[in-house]
This record gives sequence, C-alpha cells and structure tokens, in this order.
Amino acid sequence: MSHTMELPRQIVVGEKNIGQVGEFLRSLSNPRKVSIISGKNVKKIIGKEIGQSLKNAKISAVWHLARSNEVKETITIQKKVKSTKSDIIIGLGGGRSVDIAKLCAFNLRKQFVSIPTSASHDGIASPFVSVRGEKPHSLVATAPLGVFVDLDIIKKAPKKLLASGCGDLMAKITAVHDWELGRDKVGEYYGRYSANLASMSAEILIESAENFSKKGIDVRVIVEALISAGVASCIAGSSRPCSGAEHLFSHAIDHLKFGVGLHGEKCGIGSIMIAKLQGQNWKEIVKTLKKSGAPTTAKEIGLKPKILAKAMVMAQSLRPERYTILKEVKMTEKDALKLAKSTGVL
Repeated sequence: MSHTMELPRQIVVGEKNIGQVGEFLRSLSNPRKVSIISGKNVKKIIGKEIGQSLKNAKISAVWHLARSNEVKETITIQKKVKSTKSDIIIGLGGGRSVDIAKLCAFNLRKQFVSIPTSASHDGIASPFVSVRGEKPHSLVATAPLGVFVDLDIIKKAPKKLLASGCGDLMAKITAVHDWELGRDKVGEYYGRYSANLASMSAEILIESAENFSKKGIDVRVIVEALISAGVASCIAGSSRPCSGAEHLFSHAIDHLKFGVGLHGEKCGIGSIMIAKLQGQNWKEIVKTLKKSGAPTTAKEIGLKPKILAKAMVMAQSLRPERYTILKEVKMTEKDALKLAKSTGVL
C-alpha cells in the first residue's frame, strides 16, 4: 500500500510582515500573475499593503471576492480565476477564502498559497477543504505550496476565532484515538509519526493554556500548533490524525442547522463528549477549552438540545468507511442527551 505525502515548501510565521508577501511569493516560484481570493473586509483592511508589496515584486494581481463557500459560489470564482491565467492562487482570509482558493487550485492544477488572517481551524496548512453541498463534509484538495502568516493581523481578528482554533486543536485528542481504533479493529493504515504530530499539537495547547489566564492567549503557539496539525494530515495522506467522530458531529450540525457555531467550536464541544465515550480524560479538554476562552456548552454557541441529539445520532452514518468510536456504541437521541448532560455540555 502506498500513500502520497504532499507538504508545504515554505512556511513563514512573522509579525508585522505582511509587506514582505511579494518577496515571499518571488522566492517560492517567481510568479508573474496571481489570483487572490478574499473576503470584502480583509481586502479593505490589508488589500492596499498587499497590492503595494506585489507591485514592488513585479507581480500582477487579480482579486476575487468570496461571499460563501457553497459549491455554486466556488464554481463561479473558479471560472473567473481560470480566465485570468494566474500562476498562483492565493487564499487570503479566514476559512472560507482559504478553502475556496485551495479547491480552485486543485481543480485548475495550479499552485496554492495560504495567507490566513485568523487562526480558527487547521485548514491553514492542510490539503483538506470544507464544502457546503448535499452533505457537509471535507474533500481532499491540494496542500499549500507556501503558508505566510502575519501574527499581528491574526491578533487583531475577533478573539472568538482564535478560541475556535483551540477547539479544533483539542479535537486531535479524540481523532487520533479513533484512528488507533481503525488500526486495531479493521486493520486500517496508521501513521505513527503523523498521529504523534497531531497529538503533540493538542498537548502543546494543554500545557500553554496554564499561562493563558495570567498572560493572555499566546497567538504564535496556537498558529504553529494549527500549522503542525495541518502538516500531520499532509504526512498521513488523509485527514485521519485530525478528524474523527467529533468532526462528524460538527458536520452533522451543519447539515441539520447551518450557521450554528464556528467549526472549531463545534469540534471542541464534540471532543468533550467523544472523549468520554472513548474513556479518555474529557475533563482536561473542558479545562483547556475554558482557559482558552472557547465554549464548552451547547448553550454558548446557540445549539439546541434537540439538534445536538439528532447530530450525534446522524454522525454515526455520515462517513461509513471511517471507523470511529461511534461504530462501537448504539447512539440514540436519548443516549446523546444523557452523554451531553454527564459532561456538562447541556
């Protein structure tokens, strides 16, 4: 059995360095023309500075505004990007812009560069994309050629986004455990190195969270942990080290009631309940999430008990080929409510 590892060539994490993005792109692959997929607000805040940096590096740029990550919107943007004949496609912004750029680059066989403006999930450096279609799920696209982070911009993003990133990191604890189950129960390929890298991303947050109450959240720690988690997926050749039953729970909520909570918030809450099912230390997850300012209850993200229960039941059938702890328990809505109450989620 063979699997492919596709890794970013260069990752830059700096502070107040957005003006160097032109040089970064030149050193990566010397493009003449780039397509930048971004949201309206992000363009308004840093568009000028990026434009100037690209001009100085003699790179011409075409901007494309992403309004949603629905399949229809992605197809429209992809057609526009294709007509520009750009050398590189850049995802500049939060999850949506990065995901759309990643998918367009994959479909058009172009190089992709990730420039995140918030640290709300591990998609920054991973080859996976969340799309809204018939069934919300993640697709394999392309790993970024480069990742460029200006921590100063990430610090200015709403605190809620950073806390969501912490939720996505905690999800690695339950995801890796589910992967181990897949190895032990159905003989699935298990990559120890990528599993350890994903687990370490979560462990670093657990250790660092001890100081958050005194010194505030350390943005660099979270960004680097999210990048490491993304790279773990690149090495595994699948989302296995980063996405288990807690992600299926998050996707199920999206399917039932789109717009409830951020992706990382739902994964964090999901990992509390899934960790209990797995017999892991779920209380430590709660403690770390609280210290990171991330939600630990359904109420905090506006998730109704009825939707929570339905989502937990639905999660069992979302990806039948993926072995998780949910294959080992018969989850009814009543059981789901009991689990949520026993962990303080409800």
